[in-house]
Amino acid sequence: MRDFWVSSGHHLLDRDEADRLTVTDAFLKAYLARPELLPPEGACEAELRLHHELLMHYPRRPVTQDEIAVMGDPDARENWAFMIAFRDRLLATPSLEAAYLQLALGSAADTPPLFVNQLTQVVLRNALHGETEPVVLRAAELFYRPQRVSFHEGALLLADAETIEVHEQNRHTSPLLSMLGGPAVTELEILDENNADSYFDRSDAFDMVLRLGGANSPARRGLADAIEAWIRHLVSVTVTVEPVERIEDDNWAWFIGLDAEATRIGNALWRGEDLDPETAERIIALFRLRFCDIGEVSPLVGAQPIWLIMAMTTDRTIRMKPQNLIAGLPLCATAPAT
Repeated sequence: MRDFWVSSGHHLLDRDEADRLTVTDAFLKAYLARPELLPPEGACEAELRLHHELLMHYPRRPVTQDEIAVMGDPDARENWAFMIAFRDRLLATPSLEAAYLQLALGSAADTPPLFVNQLTQVVLRNALHGETEPVVLRAAELFYRPQRVSFHEGALLLADAETIEVHEQNRHTSPLLSMLGGPAVTELEILDENNADSYFDRSDAFDMVLRLGGANSPARRGLADAIEAWIRHLVSVTVTVEPVERIEDDNWAWFIGLDAEATRIGNALWRGEDLDPETAERIIALFRLRFCDIGEVSPLVGAQPIWLIMAMTTDRTIRMKPQNLIAGLPLCATAPAT
């Protein structure tokens, strides 16, 4: 079995009888060693001492507000307050999945998006354990990595936003690259059947472009498979997700926006408003979700399909919110316990 997303730290975690991830000291120490949590040059003695004690000795030890309050840099105080609150949340719940569910169901306002995305990655890594299709894994990166949308030679291409930003900066500093023309995404390798096997060796580089294609494309199907696995793993409910080209339903029973822009567009359509062409063009993908067991669905929805909408922002960025797939499901009161 080939590994992927090693940077998530999944190999440092234990698993309970239900195959949920449980926190270990090694995972907490690796988290403290991430570049964004290392004290910067010139950090005060209080910050250096706290980081050293947690990283080298006792990553679970209680940290008081007074220890943070004495740090000289206000940014450091804020960062450490967020970090310790997040760590304490992980320690207070029986699994990382349980911690994620807490955030997804309404208590994420005080957690930085960076922490939410990192938690999403490791939980999704567990949900996709054993997956062998590179296109499913590359599509699943949308759950925790913003994507930049490009249109090139009739194809809709998704590139990791952070990766493509680096390439664009390199173009600004290189006259030769600027002269070559074409979008920066053309300098990256597009995932296809010829290079798919290389994904596993470079999965933590986030440097492969996804050709989204139409409803029957491997990428759309791959994203649908990832959504099914995500829901099944987190709430023990089996659904089928089918990519579609359009919503052929005049009376929606339910929809879920897979990102903030899609939620805004979906709400407008729900109210019966007409979309202007520019807004309509921001819709990137549509899916139809059905429950395999109707008994798990709210009677308000029943056997009717649930529509999933994905859209890009005006700056052609997709920032998926996978928590919407959990919080937005119309589960009935007798659905399986999370």
